[in-house]
Amino acid sequence: MSYPFLISKTLDPIFAMSVGITAAAVRINREEKEKGKSFEQSKESLRRRVDLAWKEVMGDEEGKKDVAK
Repeated sequence: MSYPFLISKTLDPIFAMSVGITAAAVRINREEKEKGKSFEQSKESLRRRVDLAWKEVMGDEEGKKDVAK
């Protein structure tokens, strides 16, 4: 007998996203440690990348406001 959902129709996508995000975080952390970087350096690098991606999504006007700060 097969079941259509692992947990429930609503929670399955949330569960899948949390497993994926956790797996990515573990992999990134492991690779950064192999490069000899500390957790703080890795966190700062992630923050910069998220800021760059956010500026790209929001467009040039939002990016110009952040640079002026």
